[in-house]
Amino acid sequence: MPEDLNWAVGGEAGDGIDSTGKIFAQALSRAGRHVFTSKDFASRIRGGYTAYKIRTSVDELNSVVDRLDILVALTQRTIDENLDELHEDSVVIYDGERSWDAEVPEEQIALDVPLKSLAEDAGGAIMQNVVALGAACEVAGFPIEHLDSALEKRFGDKGQKLVDNNQEAARKGRDYVQENYDHDFGYSLDTTDEDYVLLNGDEAIGMGALVAGCRFYAGYPITPATNVMEYLTGRIDKYGGTVVQAEDELSAINMALGAARAGARSMTATSGPGIDLMTETFGLIATSETPLVIADVMRSGPSTGMPTKQEQGDLNMTLYGGHGEIPRFVLAPTTIAECFHKTIEAFNLAEKYQTPVYVVSDLAMAVTEQTFSPEEFDMDAVEIDRGKVVDEDSIDQYLDEQGRFQPHYDAADGVSPRAFPGTEQGAHMTTGLEHDELGRRTEDTEERVQQVDKRNRKVETAQREEDWSPREFGNAEAENLVLSWGSNEGAIREAMQDLDVDVRFISVPYVFPRPDLTEAVENAEKTVVVECNATGQFADLVERDTLTRVERINKYNGVRFNADELRDRITETFAAESEATA
Repeated sequence: MPEDLNWAVGGEAGDGIDSTGKIFAQALSRAGRHVFTSKDFASRIRGGYTAYKIRTSVDELNSVVDRLDILVALTQRTIDENLDELHEDSVVIYDGERSWDAEVPEEQIALDVPLKSLAEDAGGAIMQNVVALGAACEVAGFPIEHLDSALEKRFGDKGQKLVDNNQEAARKGRDYVQENYDHDFGYSLDTTDEDYVLLNGDEAIGMGALVAGCRFYAGYPITPATNVMEYLTGRIDKYGGTVVQAEDELSAINMALGAARAGARSMTATSGPGIDLMTETFGLIATSETPLVIADVMRSGPSTGMPTKQEQGDLNMTLYGGHGEIPRFVLAPTTIAECFHKTIEAFNLAEKYQTPVYVVSDLAMAVTEQTFSPEEFDMDAVEIDRGKVVDEDSIDQYLDEQGRFQPHYDAADGVSPRAFPGTEQGAHMTTGLEHDELGRRTEDTEERVQQVDKRNRKVETAQREEDWSPREFGNAEAENLVLSWGSNEGAIREAMQDLDVDVRFISVPYVFPRPDLTEAVENAEKTVVVECNATGQFADLVERDTLTRVERINKYNGVRFNADELRDRITETFAAESEATA
């Protein structure tokens, strides 16, 4: 029996694949098991192949792998798409009464279960996926009582009758397998008393925003960032906040800018095409020195690209996007939990330095649901830093000779005072035109240089005062160095457990400012940079910073890295270098 079990359900978009997967993931996590999920879905509301995969274990999980133990196939394409992940003992559950004739390879165990008929007996054909979950529980040796709990959570607000019907449907699936297939499938899922939180990356960003004190969110629905807005909707209201669904991305960022100018912690979230539209206002945010958090949940581009596929192609855009020279911070969470922590950090950086901050996530983290211990999200440890906010008692030092407040005061650290609306003697103006210390437009050459230098000095101050350290794993003395940024961390960490070579792995959550990697690269015999794009955007930064050539492992077919492939590719890359040296 493997240490972990890999389960999937697949069919057409509109077949309830996502809700089915979520119910099973919740059941597993409520049983004290770790869960790591992945999704494959088409860019349409109905039709097109879609799948929901779950990896589960009593041990911590950080990546998907290329093995499937149980597959619930609602279409033939589901079987065909996953053939390379099926093995000799894999179980394929399908409904032989449907209009398609399932072609299951002989080496797999095929279970023909009349899902629709059993669901109708339980109260309605719509529950056929729940019947399949019951069948999967029997195959996996998973107590169906834990599925009952998840069904209660899912349907409890719709009445006990619906809950009862779904629980009956699940039992019909379990009983059918028990009565018709006398087979030891070899699986027995242990349960524990652990209490886990099941969360995806978008939800973690939303939760981080709430804890950080965000009270205004404006956004426009776009895959894969929409769940940030969905998470905040209905929750932020409890803390006196507001969510606004704007008519487009331009309106969203301008609304967020307005709220931030009024003194509210404010943010927006979008994906690459939305960032394109927001770029002009991004410059206004920076030159007006307004604190704002912008989450970019990346997807495959350019243009519309592949909206439901993975890529890390927006790095250069977040670093350099916008006309002129714009100070900014770019944070790239490396795990789903880090989406929570880095969002809180982004709000503090934005207000402390009155600078726009990008939180750069991607589709892989956005749609992946993973289990965490509640201690991972210690709300009591969260600290809020609103920066140089002045009040009536401290504003005097920032008034000019005529008693006027200077919102762009040329401070030594580059950070000007900030007065919220209503602050006595704090009335001021700011314009997107170049301005003087009072915020009035100017074309004076000396004042222009003063303000540009002052805005850039904020970043220099942050580089000195903040901790931009990366996350490090493996052997710090190893001659082989692996570098990565963003969401690849989990897959690399799991790959390292089975590598044939000794490696040092540095995972970078700060893209700008970023840690100095020169010493690490110089001390390594060979450096490999792993990222999900075609051109190696982060590898380019490493080469520029360290003046050292690095090797690149890139993937840009729209599918995330998994631990198995990275184990092979990292091993091959270092082995090739060793052979070349010899």
